[in-house]
Amino acid sequence: MFHNVQQNSEEWFVLRAGKLTSSNLSKVMANLGKAFGEPAKQLAVNIALEQITGKPAGESYSNHHMERGHEQEPMARLAYEEDQFCTVANGGFFDFGFQGCSPDGLVGDIGVIEIKSAIPSVHYARVKRQALDPQYKWQCIANLYLTGRDWLDFISFCPDFPEEKRLFIHRIHKGQFDKAFADIEARVEDFQTLVTFTKETILESEYRAA
Repeated sequence: MFHNVQQNSEEWFVLRAGKLTSSNLSKVMANLGKAFGEPAKQLAVNIALEQITGKPAGESYSNHHMERGHEQEPMARLAYEEDQFCTVANGGFFDFGFQGCSPDGLVGDIGVIEIKSAIPSVHYARVKRQALDPQYKWQCIANLYLTGRDWLDFISFCPDFPEEKRLFIHRIHKGQFDKAFADIEARVEDFQTLVTFTKETILESEYRAA
């Protein structure tokens, strides 16, 4: 189900509570084929608490890079629209029960975008790589998987570069990731079991001295 809400709004945070979002999927997909690592176990605790309370767990984390990204995202979106001669619609929140995602924008009926603001060295590395940034691999694949869109444009934006070099776009297509989609389904099923176990442990454990 698609919710046309403003990202980072109170309603958006409530919708995400208790769900595995694509931005956190890399923690779950790490060590694929092996036991979950500590980041996934810690995530399971947060999701379990959110399912119990119905509220986002803890305070929202932010740092200088994230704040810069929020500030520069409208600039990047506008640069992308001008470069691609298109209009980008609100990405909102896609709700699929235990999973959900918030792409940075929707293009027509078949496209989706993910914007990452970058410092010069990171932007240069992405341009030199001419590929999807590995750090955001699972987030981008999951956005394709959950939205059902045909393609995703990964956008790197650095306003410090010359104007004609500020935007780097790498497109990935749904048909490239049949195996990855299957891996996500299997791994998320196991992770959901971990969350359920964690929630039961929280609810059933003793919190007073015997």
